[in-house]
Amino acid sequence: MRKEKILQLIADTVGVDKYQIISVITLFNEGATIPFVARYRKEMTGSLDEVVLASIKEQDDRLGEIEKRKETILKSLSEQNVLTPELQNIIENCFQLNELEDIYLPFKPKRRTRAIIAREKGLGPLAEILMTQIEKDPDTRAIHFRSDQVPTVEEALAGARDIIAEIVNEHNRARNIVRNCFVREAVIFSRVAKGKEEEGAKYRDYFDSSESLNRCPSHRLLAMRRGEKEGFLKLSISPDDERTVERLENYFVISGNKSSEQVAMAVRDAYKRLLAPSMETEFFNNSKQLADQEAIRVFTENLRQLLLAPPLGQKRVMGIDPGYRSGCKVVCLDAQGNLLHNETIYPHPPQSEINQAMRKISSLVGSYKIEAIAIGDGTASRETESFFKRMRFDRDLQVFVVSEDGASVYSASKIARDEFPQYDVTVRGAISIGRRLMDPLAELVKIDPKAIGVGQYQHDVDQKLLQNSLELSVESCVNKVGVDLNTASSHLLNYVSGLNATLAQNIVEYRRENGPFNSREVLRKVPRMGPKAYEQCAGFLRIPGGQNPLDNSAVHPERYKLVEKIASDLGSPLAGLIGTEQLASKIDLARYVSKEVGIPTLTDILTELAKPGRDPRAGIKHFEFADGVFSMQDLLPGMVLPGIVTNITRFGAFVDVGIKQDGLVHISEMADRFISDPSEIVKLQQHVKVRVTEIDVARKRIAFSMKGI
Repeated sequence: MRKEKILQLIADTVGVDKYQIISVITLFNEGATIPFVARYRKEMTGSLDEVVLASIKEQDDRLGEIEKRKETILKSLSEQNVLTPELQNIIENCFQLNELEDIYLPFKPKRRTRAIIAREKGLGPLAEILMTQIEKDPDTRAIHFRSDQVPTVEEALAGARDIIAEIVNEHNRARNIVRNCFVREAVIFSRVAKGKEEEGAKYRDYFDSSESLNRCPSHRLLAMRRGEKEGFLKLSISPDDERTVERLENYFVISGNKSSEQVAMAVRDAYKRLLAPSMETEFFNNSKQLADQEAIRVFTENLRQLLLAPPLGQKRVMGIDPGYRSGCKVVCLDAQGNLLHNETIYPHPPQSEINQAMRKISSLVGSYKIEAIAIGDGTASRETESFFKRMRFDRDLQVFVVSEDGASVYSASKIARDEFPQYDVTVRGAISIGRRLMDPLAELVKIDPKAIGVGQYQHDVDQKLLQNSLELSVESCVNKVGVDLNTASSHLLNYVSGLNATLAQNIVEYRRENGPFNSREVLRKVPRMGPKAYEQCAGFLRIPGGQNPLDNSAVHPERYKLVEKIASDLGSPLAGLIGTEQLASKIDLARYVSKEVGIPTLTDILTELAKPGRDPRAGIKHFEFADGVFSMQDLLPGMVLPGIVTNITRFGAFVDVGIKQDGLVHISEMADRFISDPSEIVKLQQHVKVRVTEIDVARKRIAFSMKGI
């Protein structure tokens, strides 16, 4: 019965039918991954996408943790001999963690509180008398509870109030009253820490601020939390205290005599000393969790867009890591991204060896048949781009400026050292820049996403939650695009559905020892490649030019016989069916529906047959920054400039216009209409035009607008 309730709760939360939840959780329990289920088990799930599947998994994990907590609580109550059938039933049918903790609170082992000490002094009965609010003269009644430990009437009454305050604090109704007040009315207050006005100047906006907690956006909350963590701000959260206490008194104070006055005093004490701090902590944690989730959502979406950025494809590329005094590191890569040659040129001051650099570049372009040039966007980027544009080549060469974010992290990493042990970090960095142009996905998966520079307060959020979310995003992108089995690095293979670091490395080792894979079936020979791992990964691995043309498509091997039957029915060889849209359009899908295969899978197969192995990423577009704009000093208000969106946050988008400092297009300056989310207007790496509205050289801040452009 409890399992059925949990399944229904997940279905209601996610917004799908219970049968879909059962199918999805069954598949997950059998070892299936989200990309595999989304792509190859549509009939079982009702074609749920990866977002919904991830939500189901998240809810299942969350409720699983609550079930574990219930077991711990039930065990504790049983050991205390206080577990009744009624209490057990209440706990077993509770599925909210804060409600569960409220139920357990009166029985939870605790340190010696003021109430416990008062009970030890024999004041429990006096508290019970006061709580009934029948006694009209509590002072006289309290005389009977004096002792060596309680010498006065006032001390007796104070101890009884301590007991009542703890009863109020642990009362389920009381906690819900206060919680509801926090939900509806909570305000977050921010004040500057004493003596930190100058040192914490960057948090000046939060030195004396207050805002409804419900309306405080994630980026503002995280900024305040960071200021508090660094010791510059003092934060608090509370509703209207008087109204909240009044609501508590309306519940607990049931008469108008002297005993009621004692209860009212205890209620106020319970709120100030126990309930308010407890709820403040709960709402600090809840608001932080919500802010984390929103920041992680923004970061994850940015990462997804970056990983799915248009690739140049398999072209011979020259990668340039620009610099002044240390020169520009130049590498020549073949179409598979292998290093052919590296060199250093010095076209900029102080050496200014322009002619020698031009001769060297011309020679390298000819010798290595270079087809495109990738220049990192760091120091000396625009000057290096200008240098290359002045050159004349014997072929049509496009020059691209590529983001360097994270390149230095990669070049110093173990992955880079293992790939290029004989080269220093500057060569590895230039290789990474060149490879990013060829295939951003394959190169960026080698870098910690937090080093790529597309996040919002990524170091302030829950790191475990962030890591899980980012890994899911990377896994989704890798499997959406597919991976060339014969060229992929072990790091890229690690993100393929069903594979782990060991299997990925085993594939690379098998390839090195036995040569390129000529069919997906050969994967079964890889050490530790079991049936489940093969099932999960095979459809996402591509083999161009393999024995079976389907091996270079997203058609899963489990459906090869079905496709062969379709080809046979059409009187066509298998190779003739693939890539021939006219022939594929003649297929009557209804003829091939079975218990295992429905229209969704058949439609996917038909799409693959028409365009096998199609890269879902858009084609790359050439972009040029405005001439003559190299630094903030070159900017003037009113200028309209071409730019590239480099980061998207909840409050706006950052745009690179070809100078070292990116500028901000605030959300209010993105369109002539109201928008609630910048991603409604822009995408990462999108080419846009912006108008300069404000330049603050001292603070290194630039404001842009996209209105009316």
